[in-house]
Amino acid sequence: MVYSGIIAKVMPNSIAEEVGLESGDRLLTVDGENIRDIIDLSFALADDCVEILVEKKNGEQEILEIEKEYDEDLGIEFESAVFDGVRRCANKCIFCFVDQMAPGMRESLYVKDDDYRLSFLYGNFVTLTNLGPQDIKRIRQLHLSPLYISVHTTNGPLREKMLNNKNARNIMAQLRTLIDSGVEMHTQIVLCPDINDGDELEKTINDLYALHPNVLSMAIVPVGLSRYRDTCYTLQGFTPERAHAVVDKITQWQKKCRDKSGTSFVYLSDEFYLTADLPIPAYEMYDNFPQLENGIGLVRNFLAEWQEEPLKMQGYTEPHYLDIVCGISAKKVLGPLLENLEVPNLTIRVLSVENVFFGKDITVSGLLTGQDICSTLDEVGGVRTGVIVPGSALKKGETIFLDNMTCDELEINLGVPVRAAYSATDLRQLLQAWR
Repeated sequence: MVYSGIIAKVMPNSIAEEVGLESGDRLLTVDGENIRDIIDLSFALADDCVEILVEKKNGEQEILEIEKEYDEDLGIEFESAVFDGVRRCANKCIFCFVDQMAPGMRESLYVKDDDYRLSFLYGNFVTLTNLGPQDIKRIRQLHLSPLYISVHTTNGPLREKMLNNKNARNIMAQLRTLIDSGVEMHTQIVLCPDINDGDELEKTINDLYALHPNVLSMAIVPVGLSRYRDTCYTLQGFTPERAHAVVDKITQWQKKCRDKSGTSFVYLSDEFYLTADLPIPAYEMYDNFPQLENGIGLVRNFLAEWQEEPLKMQGYTEPHYLDIVCGISAKKVLGPLLENLEVPNLTIRVLSVENVFFGKDITVSGLLTGQDICSTLDEVGGVRTGVIVPGSALKKGETIFLDNMTCDELEINLGVPVRAAYSATDLRQLLQAWR
């Protein structure tokens, strides 16, 4: 079978542009070899002279001989990192958030990938339930490390039940096989009350910490429950009391791990601290934030970035009224930070948005929709010059919310400019010089 990588972008002044490659062209082979993904491609293009077979947008095929510096990049981006198709998840996890998506959303939101290549390339979490001997061989040969692995529990029968897959029970043997292959890994636990917490969580931490330092870190995130759970396994969320108990347990573990190996090893999602109304741990407790993209330490990282330099607020010559919208959890952080900020001619409102679209139990900013933001701002009314929305609520690289509303559409509905803040620096700059 011949796979093909569809070119999405050709960089200006690149080798690819020089030889006439264009977006929409398909890369078929390199030196006659089929290419499965960009991992294969990086090795295939390492030589200083290569021959590539491409299929142009008009269907014609041509062979291009390329001379370049050793390891020099061609200057192309592909629509997908894998050319032979993303491996789909074969599990039916009792906590899967994709199964709780609203109907009628964009197709990509319903895709459940479980592909070790995307784990290596982008930090996507995989369960290993579809990993075969040839995959292990390739991981070993190419030293694809670190990998990001969803463990959830090290109790084999319980993991089989949670993932609804008989291949899930051998997780500890799989982890040891990867370690024997020289692979390091970051791990994740989606914690479900009365399922894999309590004594089961204690066992999981013990088992994974026994594999440290090959297991680099362990993240614990709370189960997310949307209102679209009619056909899903019955689960409960974390109350403040139960979240407090989890924080107490992990705080003890972190002290033990730091005393023994110098790092916290196990880290909690910010949601546990915010739900329990407890302080966010100090910066040094996150050990360079190994799982920041997983929501581990986002608040502490934001606060540290905010405090790096003082706000240089000259104020405005004309009155400005800026609304900053966020999820209910983030209001606990942003509110005290901004509501008492005194800047000439600048009035700031920090407005938390209840997640009507997914359900009130979803309190994070990253799952806010344009329609909920619009409804909240319409309801509170008042004079406003502009609105700042969380960048985490937008599709990566685009200004579109989960409900397909764009920032431009939100601007039209509200009648004022809408800007996104992806970081504390972005927020500071928007407040200092609204545009």
